[in-house]
Amino acid sequence: MKRYIAIVVLGVLLVSGLVAVTACGISQAPAYPEQGSQIGPGYPMGPGGMMGHGGMMGPGNIGPGGPYRSDGERISMEKAIEIVEDYLHSSNRSDLEVTEIMEFEYNFYVIFAEKDTGIHAFEALIDPYTGDIYPEPGPNMMWNSKYGMMSGMMWGNQFPSGEMTVTEDEATGYAQRFIDSYLPGAKTEEPDRFYGYYTLHILKDGQIYGMLSVNGYTGQVWYHSWHGRFLGMEEFVEH
Repeated sequence: MKRYIAIVVLGVLLVSGLVAVTACGISQAPAYPEQGSQIGPGYPMGPGGMMGHGGMMGPGNIGPGGPYRSDGERISMEKAIEIVEDYLHSSNRSDLEVTEIMEFEYNFYVIFAEKDTGIHAFEALIDPYTGDIYPEPGPNMMWNSKYGMMSGMMWGNQFPSGEMTVTEDEATGYAQRFIDSYLPGAKTEEPDRFYGYYTLHILKDGQIYGMLSVNGYTGQVWYHSWHGRFLGMEEFVEH
């Protein structure tokens, strides 16, 4: 009898949790691509909904409630620029520069590039309420062959720092085919080249809608589902 009651209670808790998660998803999550979509030369879309941090970029911690906290006063673009400049100074990264900062509903998105090569180094996010800066999840951590978690251990790639086998034109084609499958009428911009992958902005009705990345060795597409609505952008002159 006790075992039966325990099973019933556990079932109620699981159902309650599922309802809560479902309700949260309906009220907060924008429309994103369905998982399991196929794109590229036989490779599935990456798990675009996955979230992870892999450590902080400099001092500070992710504030209470995680990176999508929505209480308190939201920082400005000017403050985000100051945070990025402080990061470069405190980490003594004079070899890097910022090429753009994009403001989204859930975060500020930052691209760092190498001054000497012109290649984009890595992507970062800034919490719009706490000001904490941390590595962007997804391709930046899993596909970046020089600055990411998997550097030196790319899946099926024995030479992660070598020339990518997927060209910019091919990456654009894979990205556009994917966009056509779920957002007809949208277009991709020219790809930004990183070590091991490309990242492309998505335009809809002439406005930035979101972004995705394409693996430089497999053609796999990974949609960035953690940004929310696009709010603004600041671009910087590359040296």
